[in-house]
Amino acid sequence: MKVVICGAGQVGYGIAERLAAEQNDVSVIDSSPKLINAIGDQLDVRGFVGHGAHPDVLAQAGAREADMIVAVTLYDEVNMVACQVAHSLFNVPTKVARVRAQSYLTGQYRSLFSRENMPIDVIISPEIEVGEMVLRRLSLPGAVETVRFAEDQVVVVGIMCEEDCPVVDTPLRQLTELFPDLGAVVVGIYRNNKLFVPKSSDSIMVGDLAYVVARRDQVRRTLGIFGHEEPEANRVVIAGGGNIGLYVAKALENRQTSTKVKMIEASRERAVSVADELKRSVILHGSALDQNILNEADVGEADTMVALTNEDEVNILASVMAKKLGCRRNLSLLNNPSYPAFANALGIDAFINPRAVTISRILQHVRRGRIRGVHSLQNGAAEIVEAEALDTSPLVGRPLRDIDLPSGIRIGAVYRQGKVLTPNGELQIQAQDRIVIFAVASRVRQVEQMFRVSLEFF
Repeated sequence: MKVVICGAGQVGYGIAERLAAEQNDVSVIDSSPKLINAIGDQLDVRGFVGHGAHPDVLAQAGAREADMIVAVTLYDEVNMVACQVAHSLFNVPTKVARVRAQSYLTGQYRSLFSRENMPIDVIISPEIEVGEMVLRRLSLPGAVETVRFAEDQVVVVGIMCEEDCPVVDTPLRQLTELFPDLGAVVVGIYRNNKLFVPKSSDSIMVGDLAYVVARRDQVRRTLGIFGHEEPEANRVVIAGGGNIGLYVAKALENRQTSTKVKMIEASRERAVSVADELKRSVILHGSALDQNILNEADVGEADTMVALTNEDEVNILASVMAKKLGCRRNLSLLNNPSYPAFANALGIDAFINPRAVTISRILQHVRRGRIRGVHSLQNGAAEIVEAEALDTSPLVGRPLRDIDLPSGIRIGAVYRQGKVLTPNGELQIQAQDRIVIFAVASRVRQVEQMFRVSLEFF
């Protein structure tokens, strides 16, 4: 696949890194020679210094032959115009743009991005994507990671296995025997900085991060079995009143009317602006690193501290301070890709990496075959994929026990006509079933091939 990426920042670099590693033909455009030199030195991509929306620069980068353009510069308008130029002059089939300004995305103006007006196939709003991820974490506080698939009927949760976890040292085969009606499958384990698909004879160990695919109605029970029965957060302190913090506070006011929200914002002007937009939330002007402000926010009585400022270090320290003052849990926004590996040791209960969220959304449209959803895990070490089975798929028509899936791939759930089926040896996948499948990075290409239209790829 030929892909042109406009923007060599954190997200652009991350997308280029993933696509280049999979032997795609990648060109990256950025106005910063420094960023282009860095990305060209470190990745197998072609770099071009220039304006991402200018036709001559897009032409040099190979837009005429491109299958996709991904515009993720710092400026919404550059991203939008780059997609328009790619469509009008170069007929690029798939156009993806990151758009931050919420005024473009309100319902009454959504027709702006129709094929007749500004033909952008995929709009990515980091504020909305990350905000929704925060809200899902707040609703399931026992999970480190939460992603939904198959019309929200299948949930993938990451669960930390601590010393009081009841199922530690229990072989997975025995778990299935103990809870035959659970409707949950352990598809991956992250242990000692390695992510792998466990065998039925493997046991969960203290310190493991287990990735479990479960029916939506069984998620809380699954968390309870793993020793996480934390109730939904009713008292939340938000550090940072930026776009994401405002989105989360508004959603909590509208969706969970019993939840009490207090927000800490360092900018007085922004604090006043946010206070005008919120109805029930309490806005405090000050630093989230000021213990007096944290006490004024009653952080010691809070269920969760959600740190959403623009600075990772502030988020980490504010989260740790909140826990020390008595807050039950914390959730931190971490932009630096190096920090998540140390999050638990730093005292962070759960974190969200905006770059990973954005890359996952883009990968959904890069993946070939009938791919309906993708979520990247552990900085690209594995992916959870939702794909539709076709008549030509090698998975269709045979019991799962007769299908020799490569190591590193595990089927977590099958969604058929509105029902979630838990995979077992007797289950036969049918055409049009939607499969939620876990694959380590080296096996993602094989998963794509399983759901391609033609038999020639098998």
